[in-house]
Amino acid sequence: MSLQKRLQKNLQLKDQQKSYNRSMNLKFGTDGIRGPVETKVTPEACLRIGHAAGIVFKELGWDTVLIGKDTRVSGYMLEAALQAGFLSVGMNVRLLGPLPTPGVAYLTKSFRNQCGVVISASHNDYQDNGIKIFDNSGVKIDRKIEMMIENILSEEITSLPSVEIGKAKRFDESGPRYVEFCKSTVPDEISFTDLRIVLDCANGASYKVSPDVFRELGAETIVVGDQPDGFNINQDCGSTNPELVQKLVKEHRADFGVSLDGDGDRVTIVDKESNILDGDDILYILGFANPNRLGPWSGIVGTQMSNVGLEDGLTKLGYSFKRADVGDKYVSDLLSKEGWLLGGEPSGHIICRDLVSTGDGTIAALKTISSLVMLEKEPKDVLSNFNKIPQINESISVKNKDIVSDAEVKIAINDIKSDLTVNRILVRPSGTENKIRIMIESENKKTAKKYTNDLIKLFESKLP
Repeated sequence: MSLQKRLQKNLQLKDQQKSYNRSMNLKFGTDGIRGPVETKVTPEACLRIGHAAGIVFKELGWDTVLIGKDTRVSGYMLEAALQAGFLSVGMNVRLLGPLPTPGVAYLTKSFRNQCGVVISASHNDYQDNGIKIFDNSGVKIDRKIEMMIENILSEEITSLPSVEIGKAKRFDESGPRYVEFCKSTVPDEISFTDLRIVLDCANGASYKVSPDVFRELGAETIVVGDQPDGFNINQDCGSTNPELVQKLVKEHRADFGVSLDGDGDRVTIVDKESNILDGDDILYILGFANPNRLGPWSGIVGTQMSNVGLEDGLTKLGYSFKRADVGDKYVSDLLSKEGWLLGGEPSGHIICRDLVSTGDGTIAALKTISSLVMLEKEPKDVLSNFNKIPQINESISVKNKDIVSDAEVKIAINDIKSDLTVNRILVRPSGTENKIRIMIESENKKTAKKYTNDLIKLFESKLP
């Protein structure tokens, strides 16, 4: 049955589809499908995702899918269900084991006629899991393909005859291949042999490969967060908890600290004075270090969350600057549209399109450290030309993210916008969690904090 006929059949099953989507809410967000394993990203859901995605992929001419994962306890269970869905429609599967999301993207691009899937909930706690999908160029699939998959999710799952089902095998060289690729991104004239680096792998997907990268480059590497047990991913460690590395850099008198997140696509860097560098700081350092301001290097992409100080700083360096919606997928899309090579988010998703097709925490760290070594400058020396506006970021957990559209909430936001001391305000539903995120920038930090607290109280008053 062709894809078109399957879609027509699904129109006849409209009520069934609505019922299924209400119960399981399988919709792609800003970074794939993500949620609690018990209620959303269940084995049944992954079976359906594999089945539906497999139908679409085969229609697109992709016959083999690479599957990687992070270290969550649910990973093996969901991997089995996902591959069963793919195999049932005749897709071949290569199992990569625990591997950072950018590692899966890299291998997907390296192989021809392939696509890639990562089982991960990124920086979320172990109770959550998720599905990220890459096309054959190592870029996250576009909204059109996502909708094609969503339209088939409610279809009855049937298997092809045994002679036509796909085959699965493990690919044990995924880690070494990714390590060699990461090392190759460091220029030959840059040496890490005199550096002492604290590396936090968040007890996640990078726990094997990233320490090998830094050690094989010659750095004295002090590693934490490399003992995953299925439950401790991102627990008091990783890029969302850089205070751990901040402390260890001071204790070990290290030159740098590097904090990755659970799936290795985000990074926070700490300098030798224990200052935390977020994604905005990293983007400015990379922009400052690049001598070229022409062609694909003429512009840099941030997001709606990027500090206005970053925009001003990069503009003074001679760059054009554009903002994408929140999510590294949208940063990548805008980079592709503009033909530019560098972009990222304050959260630490940094995309160096001259090297990789998606956010890569390890490579972003390597490029940042290499740039500073080349410049013979400390981060503070570079960042002295970059003045951040005080920015308050908070979030509040909600059951229904539509609360952001409440009339009273809209009035409160407009009132804050009318205050001339407020540079920017952004109130948005999270694309990855059941949270409302609040960002307010103001030259007066106390003002930003007060308005943020006022909004949190307003949201709390409306919670059931």
